[in-house]
Formats: sequence, C-alpha cells, structure tokens
Amino acid sequence: MKNSHQKIYLASKSPRRRELLRQIGVDFELLLLRDKLPRGPDVCEEVLEHELPAAYVARVTLEKAAFAFKTMHWRRLPVRPILAADTTVTIDNAILGKPADMAEATAMLQRLSGRTHQVLTSIVVIHLEQSWQITQTSEVVFQTLSEQMIHAYCATSEPYDKAGAYGIQGSAAVFIERINGSHSGIMGLPLFETAQLLQQAGIRIL
Repeated sequence: MKNSHQKIYLASKSPRRRELLRQIGVDFELLLLRDKLPRGPDVCEEVLEHELPAAYVARVTLEKAAFAFKTMHWRRLPVRPILAADTTVTIDNAILGKPADMAEATAMLQRLSGRTHQVLTSIVVIHLEQSWQITQTSEVVFQTLSEQMIHAYCATSEPYDKAGAYGIQGSAAVFIERINGSHSGIMGLPLFETAQLLQQAGIRIL
C-alpha cells in the first residue's frame, strides 16, 4: 500500500481519467474546478482567435493545473502533486469540442467519416515550484459511416460529453479502422506520458 505522500490531486471531472489512474495504481483525490459561477468558469475553455489545436489544448491544461494549484493553497490542503489534463479532437486544424445536441453530434461524425483525424491530450503535473507538461497526439482512422450508423449512435448518450462526439471506449470503437498512437490518450489520459510526469514529481509507479 502506498503512503499518503504518494497521493496526488486530480483536477478533472472525467470518469475515464479516474479509471485510467486506478489502472496504473495511482492514488488520487479530486480537486475539481467550477464551471457554473456567476462570474463564469474558473478556467475559460473557449478557443482564442487564430489559436491552433495544439496551442489550445496545452493552454487550457496549464490553466487548469495552475488554478488547481492556487486552490490547494487557498483551501490550505495538504501539499501534493496536481495532475490536470485536457483532450481535443481536430481535423483540418479545426477543433471539435463536445456537441451541444444531436445536430452538432451528427455533423461532427459526418465530418470524421472515412477520414483520419487527430486526438490531442495535454497533461500537466505541478508540484512545489516545478511543473511538467507533455502533449500527446494520436491519429484515428474512421471507416465510412452510414447515416443509419450515425443516427443510431447519436440516439445514445455517448456522444454528448466527449470531444469529437465519440468515445473509443464505447460502441464507437466499431467506427475505428486503426489508430496510430496511444489508446489511453484517445480516452483522455496517455498512461505512458502520465507515468513519466508523475515519476518526475516523485510519485512511484509500480
């Protein structure tokens, strides 16, 4: 059993990231940012003008980690490494966020159909006065999707809390001909890179 000095804070609401951290035996406590405040969310996730996908996902992740670091001190919580991550899907340098409704989900999947797109996940670990960041990129090749397949998938709950309107860990796995990169990165937390950063912050993996 790992001691309390081996626990981290996870600044993410994603249940998939929690599952992936548990998979590699990382003990964590949630340190969540707020997104429904009178003054707006703690971190703005809107894309800035002319911002490219890699710059966007790196910026948002770093801002999440930095705000969580400040929150840890404001609340006088035990000092631990903080892990933040953000994932975006991109095609033709356009960023595909989480669809608001069936029409948006359908349009995204139609755009991805029969093509190769990229999934970028950026990770930041902050501990004491140091921070480490990696952005991992995977390529995903979709088969050509029929309108019936798209409609059936969009009738489920799966597309609506995921960038690009699909999750590789769900039934959309049947859309994917092949990937080049990290399966866990496409899920939202590339475990190889995550382990590297956590080890630099003093967290033992295995």
